Amino acid sequence: EVHDRLIPGLKKLAETFEKRAKELNDVVKTGRTHLMDAMPVTMGQELGGWAHQVRLGTERIEHTLPQLGRLPLGGTAVGTGINALPAFAGQVADELSRLTVLNFQESDNHFAAQSSMDIPTELSGQLKTTASALMKIANDLRWMNSGPIAGLGEIALPSLQPGSSIMPGKVNPVICEAMMMVCGQVIGNDLAVTIGNERGNFQLNVML
Repeated sequence: EVHDRLIPGLKKLAETFEKRAKELNDVVKTGRTHLMDAMPVTMGQELGGWAHQVRLGTERIEHTLPQLGRLPLGGTAVGTGINALPAFAGQVADELSRLTVLNFQESDNHFAAQSSMDIPTELSGQLKTTASALMKIANDLRWMNSGPIAGLGEIALPSLQPGSSIMPGKVNPVICEAMMMVCGQVIGNDLAVTIGNERGNFQLNVML
């Protein structure tokens, strides 16, 4: 999922922000700190900042993947490898790599790999960081789209559904809000993953 869907999606999002940044580089708007007017910025600068956040999130996730591909196969019950052929884990990893076109290898240390979930926890932390960045961006877009009379009204997001039966011209930022819901779930999942990792005992993490 990370390799086939998440990373390509994040890269496409960053590319889209970068494309729009070039198109809107000369559009000047009010910068804001503490939700109050500050020095001017361009839309290109703001979009460029968002693109950079997404790029960094993608890099963090990609950095974790090689370790995630080290499989705890071959250690059997407690990590000693008893009753397993020495070549078993390496051969399975090679076959999985061939079938999936992903890079799998045998774990460097079966005792660590079977008794803890440190690497998946690291990945979850990178997902949380990226989710918090995406939530910030989505919320900025909601604020900029607010109005059109009593809000900021700086941008007009596409109308994707009827806004209201009594306010037919109302355009709700539903994609941004859906994104924020997903980000909230990812952030919540990270706490569950963290607790699961720290509750492993001795040679097996039973919270897997």
